[in-house]
Amino acid sequence: MGKVKAHQILPTVWADREILRGKGQFWTPNWVAEAMAAYVSNETDLIFDPATGRGAFFEALLKLNKADISFFGTDIDNEMLADEIYKHEKAFVEERDFITNPPQRKFKSIIANPPYIRHHRINQETKIFLKQLSASITGKAIDGRAGYHIYFLIQALNMLELNGRLAFIMPADTCEGKFAKNLWQWISENYCIECAITFAERATPFPNIDTNAMIFLIKNSKPKSTLLWAKSNTAYSTDLFNFISSDFKHQNLKTLEITSRELKEAITTGLSRPAQNHNGFKFHLNDFANVMRGIATGSNEFFFLTSQQVKELDIPKDFLKRAVGRTKDVNKNILTTEDIEQLDKNNRPTFLFSINGHGIFPKSVSNYLEIGEKSGLPNRSLIQQRKPWYKMEKRQVPPLLFAYLGRRNTRFIKNEANVLPLTGFLCVYPIYDDKEYIENLWQALNHPATLDNLKLVGKSYGSGAIKVEPSNLSKLPIPEHVVQQFNLKRPYKTPGGQLEIFRESNTKTRKTVTALKSCHQE
Repeated sequence: MGKVKAHQILPTVWADREILRGKGQFWTPNWVAEAMAAYVSNETDLIFDPATGRGAFFEALLKLNKADISFFGTDIDNEMLADEIYKHEKAFVEERDFITNPPQRKFKSIIANPPYIRHHRINQETKIFLKQLSASITGKAIDGRAGYHIYFLIQALNMLELNGRLAFIMPADTCEGKFAKNLWQWISENYCIECAITFAERATPFPNIDTNAMIFLIKNSKPKSTLLWAKSNTAYSTDLFNFISSDFKHQNLKTLEITSRELKEAITTGLSRPAQNHNGFKFHLNDFANVMRGIATGSNEFFFLTSQQVKELDIPKDFLKRAVGRTKDVNKNILTTEDIEQLDKNNRPTFLFSINGHGIFPKSVSNYLEIGEKSGLPNRSLIQQRKPWYKMEKRQVPPLLFAYLGRRNTRFIKNEANVLPLTGFLCVYPIYDDKEYIENLWQALNHPATLDNLKLVGKSYGSGAIKVEPSNLSKLPIPEHVVQQFNLKRPYKTPGGQLEIFRESNTKTRKTVTALKSCHQE
C-alpha cells in the first residue's frame, strides 16, 4: 500500500493557481475518499475512476483492504498516471479523455472527483461538443453555463450498469446553476438518488477554495420518492465513513446531521440547501422592488476611469457618470458621496465613460475612442453587439444596491451617493420612490431573517460566499413578520399612473393582480 498523502497544498502564486484552475485539479482528502469508496465497493470486482489524478480513491480502496476488487482509472495527465501508486498489481490506468473518448463499456461502480473547470474556461468548440453530448444522453439541452464537471457526471451515469453505484464529489453549483433544473429532472427520473452530503464551512474538504463541495451517492435503479440528506460538521471524523459503510443504517452520529427528504422538495429547493416548505413564503422581493444587473461595460479598464485619468485624457463631464465597480470598494451598508470621494483620493476608478448614440465629439473624446479602436475593443464579444461599439448601457440610478457576490457581509446597500453600479452589484428599484419606503425596504432586506433566505436563491461558494443572479434575487423570500414590521404592503402605482391591488405573490402562479382603472381612485 502506498504512503498516505497529505492534503493538497495550493500554490500561492497567482499564475500557478490559474494553471491549477485551468486543469480543475483539486485532490480529495482521505477521510472523504474512504467514505465514498465504501459506497461503491459493495458487490463489485472493479471500480472505475474517470479522473483518477494522483490516486486518492485507489488509495482509499487499498485502505479498505478489498483484495478482490481491482481499480481502473483514466486521466489526460500522463504525469499523474506515472505516480508510484499505479504500479500496484490491482491498478490499471490509461491516458484517456473521458469526455471525448470514454471506455466502450459499462461499469458496476464509478467514483470520481471530476475536474472542476468553470464554463468561462471552456472554449467554444468544446462547448458545442458538450452540448451535443448532454443532449444525446439526457434528451434535453444543458445550459451553456454548466462547468466541465457536469458533463463528467452525465457521461458517468450513462455508463453505470443496472443496479450499479456512483459516488461523485462535486461543487454545490451542480444543484444551483441555470442548468440544474434540467440536469436533476433527468437524474431523478432515471436513477435513485440515495444520499446527498453537504459540508459545514469548518468541515470543507477543500479549504481555501471558493466552492462548497457535495457528495452524490446514486444508484442505477428505480427512483425512490425520498432520499437521505446529510451535513458533515467535522473534518476528518470517521462518522461519514461509518454512515456510508453501514449502508446508511448508522445514523446516530455526533458530527453528522441526517434527515430524510422528499425527492420532489429536494430537487425543487436544490440538494445543496436544507429542506424547505415551498408553501411557507407569502412575500418575495419582487413584490416590493424590481431587480436588474449592474452595467456591463465590456472593458472596465477602458470605460471605468479614475479622476487622474479623466484629467489626463481631458474628458468633459458631459461624457462621464459617477459609478462604483467593485464590492470591496463598498464596506458599509450605506454608500455616501464622501465614500466616493475617498475612493477617488485612493485612485480608485469612479467615473464611467458613457456615450449614448452617434454625434460630433470633442477632440479629446474622439482621440480616446481611437485608442479603444486600435486596441481591438470593437471586436470583444460583448462590445461588438453594440452599435456603435462605444455605446454604453443605460440604467436609472438605483436607490438600493446588492453585492452580487459576497461573503458573510452579503448586504443590501443604500445608495445615498446616487452612483451607477457596474456588474459587481445588482440594481434594486423599490416600487415606491419616497424616502420612507426606500428606508423601510432597506431595513427589511438587511433583517437577519431575510438575509438568511439568500441561501435559498443563491449559489454557494467557499468561506460563506453567496452569488445571486438578478432573476433569483427577485425570488428572495421576505418573512411575513418582517413585511409587517416595516409596513411594506401598500398599493402599487404602475408606470402608467394606475393603481394595482398590492402585487402579492402566489407561490404557484406569481401573477400580478388585475389593475384597478384610474376612475376607481375617485
